[in-house]
Amino acid sequence: MEKKDSNKVQDIKNRTLDTKKLKPSRSSNNIKDKSLPWWVELLFVQIGLPDKWLIKVLKSKKRTAEFLKNEKKLIFIFFFVLAGLTYFYPVVKYSKTRLDCESNAKNYILENKKLNIITRKQLEMLSTNFCNGGNEIYEIENLND
Repeated sequence: MEKKDSNKVQDIKNRTLDTKKLKPSRSSNNIKDKSLPWWVELLFVQIGLPDKWLIKVLKSKKRTAEFLKNEKKLIFIFFFVLAGLTYFYPVVKYSKTRLDCESNAKNYILENKKLNIITRKQLEMLSTNFCNGGNEIYEIENLND
């Protein structure tokens, strides 16, 4: 009686293996039914770019996806730093322009006005005033004449 049961089990196993071999899997049908992405269709089918390029593009796309998946923290930190630099760049540029204007104004005052009795604080005041649109420099010219 045990031999008959074991024969039935083997018979059932063999039948299921045979049916699996005969039936195509669903995933293979899905692969066949998928159409090409639009960019592959356009560039490599319609235009006719070399197939070697397609292989390289697909490999780099795969590597990029893996990199993005594995290095999320690094990418987040990079974009956070980039956003911080972008946010503070106008402030730094404004300050630099302001300092350049003041140094040029100081040089202009010292070279062209030829003032003997002027302190450093007064020179800074006049250069700041000039950079803010003031016209005290021109009044100094009138006082000397």
